[in-house]
Amino acid sequence: MCGIVGYIGKRDVAPLLLEGLQRLEYRGYDSAGIVVTSPKTAGLKMVKAKGRVRDLEAKVPARFKGTTGIAHTRWATHGAPSDVNAHPHMSADNKVAVVHNGIIDNASELRRKLEADGVEFLSETDTEVLTHLIARSQAETLEEKVRQALRIVEGTYGIAVMHADFADRIVVARNGSPVVLGIGEKEMFVASDIAALVTHTRQIVTLDDGEMATLKADDFRTYTTEGTRTTAEPTTVEWEAASYDMGGHDTYMHKEIHEQADAVDRVLRGRIDDRFSTVRLGGLNLDAREARQIRRVKILGCGTSYHAGMIGAQMIEELARIPADAEPASEFRYRNAVVDPDTLYVAVSQSGETYDVLAAVQELKRKGARVLGVVNVVGSAIAREADGGIYVHAGPEVCVVSTKCFTNTTVAFALLALHLGRTRDLSVRDGKRIIEGLRKLPGQISEIMKQEEEIKKLAGQFTEARSMLFIGRVRGYPVAREASLKLKEVSYIHAEAYPASELKHGPLALIEPALPTVAIVPDDDLLEKNRAALEEIKARSGRILAVAHQEQEKADQTIVVPKNEDELDPILMGIPLQLLAYHTALALGRDIDKPRNLAKSVTVE
Repeated sequence: MCGIVGYIGKRDVAPLLLEGLQRLEYRGYDSAGIVVTSPKTAGLKMVKAKGRVRDLEAKVPARFKGTTGIAHTRWATHGAPSDVNAHPHMSADNKVAVVHNGIIDNASELRRKLEADGVEFLSETDTEVLTHLIARSQAETLEEKVRQALRIVEGTYGIAVMHADFADRIVVARNGSPVVLGIGEKEMFVASDIAALVTHTRQIVTLDDGEMATLKADDFRTYTTEGTRTTAEPTTVEWEAASYDMGGHDTYMHKEIHEQADAVDRVLRGRIDDRFSTVRLGGLNLDAREARQIRRVKILGCGTSYHAGMIGAQMIEELARIPADAEPASEFRYRNAVVDPDTLYVAVSQSGETYDVLAAVQELKRKGARVLGVVNVVGSAIAREADGGIYVHAGPEVCVVSTKCFTNTTVAFALLALHLGRTRDLSVRDGKRIIEGLRKLPGQISEIMKQEEEIKKLAGQFTEARSMLFIGRVRGYPVAREASLKLKEVSYIHAEAYPASELKHGPLALIEPALPTVAIVPDDDLLEKNRAALEEIKARSGRILAVAHQEQEKADQTIVVPKNEDELDPILMGIPLQLLAYHTALALGRDIDKPRNLAKSVTVE
């Protein structure tokens, strides 16, 4: 949540920081702010604004010059969106400025103590506590002032700090919220996401939890919060700046939906092993003997990643015949789960920084579990913490709601399921069958995209709906879960997903013409069971949109999806419903890339 960008060098900093905030706005967009200085300027200059980055840009004066600065775009946690609650937060003497992602858990306690000492707070935020702690420190260096403050606070943070008396540096720190350094030519950058950096440099350093850094124009150094020097080896970012452009589309969501055929081709590329009818996943760090010792697979994710994990668990059970299930990481980490040494744990996160998933990984590692990561961002925290894993290679996903990353994650799970299956009892014939199905996916996704105009017309029929029901059985149920999430995220229409088999146990009471039902009806061994559910709905005058492999007689409309192997069908069946959600939201005039109250990378609880 929230976006941080900072720069120190020789360039005029304000335009550079505002551009970085635009690229990070998907991480939070209820207010924004910027502070700048330079060795030739006395003190810090700050501008803040409620609203989008464009509202901040309109307030920045023409003569707002500096060569060092930090900026922030906010997703509110403590205090409503407002000018005063926007970051950066400045100390009373206007010498210290702080931007912060995360949550200070003991902020209320620290605030009371500071107020008792005479400190006056201007905002409702937890971050202002940190600002005053740094400003009141008697330490001689900025680094030590920040360290002293961080020893007192409890919680998560990614911070960048400027001080008027130390205008030649920016000090940053990380604990549970990403901080990435960008290395330029006699200039340095910092951000919470590489999206803000790739226009200027592809050489990055990712801080670990408990690590700090000092940035100067021609140098940087990293060290722990205790002051011990650390060694930071820069890596090269594989994504280019053009990857973050809209590419002729009106929204990032539309672009990313249409990128899925190419994205799936990327996640498959170089991984299929035709000789042995399996796949090559060297990054798992799991040999055949270890794979055969696995007795259970537990998949942990949040939101869309959790739904991808549900599909993944079914594929693992079907192809590898290993008991598998998916669970929200946010629940798992608090229920004191039994950690079994024969269980393989798989952590799923698009950003690789999702706080609840990362915390679950750290707890599992503490208890000696083997953990794999399925993530999109190379070098992210979960990728570094896990014993091994799979990069899904979806490319940058800027829209807050996930589409192509969800699809690529489900394909990555198909690869994992095939790999585990072929180390156990899955036959060569079935291995070949699944490989042939995987190779068909990009072409079949392209076929679905050709139906967009028809899906757009269908979407117009649902703009008046106040609520919608999504149903499916077994393979179709996770698809229904994800489709209902997409609709509610981007259109704000209430939607609920339910197993089709459970209709008669309560939800049939809701069926009426005003409640449309979207039914996932794959052509598999449960086809007749699913058709029976459609009969139940029609008998009660319900409207039905089916997503199926053939026209459904009892449905009012059917979106026909190309047939693949039964195990792989869920990968395709959700894609037309991404388009349905998109066009429903478009017809309603929603802010599609930045839905209200949401942000892309959830790095707080």
